[in-house]
Amino acid sequence: MKIFNTYILLAFLIISGSSFAQQTPADKQSEAVTIVGATAHLGNGEIIENSLIIFEDGKLTEVTSKDLTKRQYPGEIINAEGKHVYPGIIAPNSTLGLVEIDAVKATVDQDEMGEMLPNIRSLIAYNAESKIVESMRPNGVLMGQIVPRGGMISGTSSIVQFDAWNWEDAVIKEDDGLHINWPDSYQRGRWWRDEDPGLKPNKEYTEDVQKLSDFFASSKAYLDGNREYKNLPYLAMDPVFSGNKKVFVHVDGEKEILDVIQFKKDQNLEHVVIVGGYYSLDVADALKSNDIPVLVNRPHSTPEEAYEDYDYPYKLANLLHEKGVLVAIESSGQMERMNSRNLPFYAGTVAAFGLDKEKALSLITLNTAKILGIDENYGSLEKGKSATLFISEGDALDMRGNILSHAFIDGRKVSLETHQTELWKRYSKKYKEQKKNSK
Repeated sequence: MKIFNTYILLAFLIISGSSFAQQTPADKQSEAVTIVGATAHLGNGEIIENSLIIFEDGKLTEVTSKDLTKRQYPGEIINAEGKHVYPGIIAPNSTLGLVEIDAVKATVDQDEMGEMLPNIRSLIAYNAESKIVESMRPNGVLMGQIVPRGGMISGTSSIVQFDAWNWEDAVIKEDDGLHINWPDSYQRGRWWRDEDPGLKPNKEYTEDVQKLSDFFASSKAYLDGNREYKNLPYLAMDPVFSGNKKVFVHVDGEKEILDVIQFKKDQNLEHVVIVGGYYSLDVADALKSNDIPVLVNRPHSTPEEAYEDYDYPYKLANLLHEKGVLVAIESSGQMERMNSRNLPFYAGTVAAFGLDKEKALSLITLNTAKILGIDENYGSLEKGKSATLFISEGDALDMRGNILSHAFIDGRKVSLETHQTELWKRYSKKYKEQKKNSK
């Protein structure tokens, strides 16, 4: 009887596992694909009406106006008249694949113990079969920068595509950047220590910044020395000093951003990116002159201070763009993994508050690719680049029009089915039957 029950349990687990497993990743592109007649939004600010897009072996071979000579098009032909084609959307500064269920500790792998952790690599902890990752694709979010959290130096991020068997298959750019959580010059009182909850100067700010400077100095001394013993944190700093790894500094305050700019100069850092940058507009000229881009936090938020315009978060990206700063949108914060799927609508909000819609699209495509250093292959629909794109029934920056019919990653046609779409179809059918029977 016990053996019989064991078999029943195993069968149940197998059935349950198969029903809840992620969609099987798509096979490598085997034949050419031709998309005819769509409005192509290139991601670089340009539009091609009635376009012709062809890709083979995962690369775009033609991105042009529809050929009126009616020549024979190669491979599979997709008639997309009345539809829209976009480059795949990129989610920067994301913890997708590092946390599945916040309340289940075993599924949380976004940070490690310690303060200075440049040797921590998010890539090897990335779960390519995450249910949340899978749910990005139906909205056109096809790639992301996977970033660790915690500590003063959180670790190293990597860039992945969202249709893979494992992290080795997923990786687009390995160990692309180091992430620093810059100290705040002001802090609120800690209630658990019976402190005044109001905002007040952080007495430890200068000391905390000095800790970072000391760590960078120690790393340089170690790398310039004989390296008698192996120090993994110091070794991980080598590509930072050589300029092969970008430095993403998570910071919001005006004073703090100016200190980051000085830190960049002091440490002779080649590539620095501001992440968050709530008050970056106040120092936009300094950011531009020092060639520092900004990953602005999601615009669907309220102002920090009572004196600010109600729409300040909505228009910040546009205001920075007008100042000549290279800017893109990230979605960290409350429920950040789930909210990453809303990136196209964040860009739509920025467009609604002043920015040209095609330039708003660049905030989640080409600008992001430039900031992450993958624009040679991703971020726009251009000949020779990766065929990572999607076809939408309407305007992808509007939730009413963002209805995907096709999505491709490196030319592979990926599934748009998820556990959410399955449940939607299931319950839609149920209520349609109920409505029919009630008549």
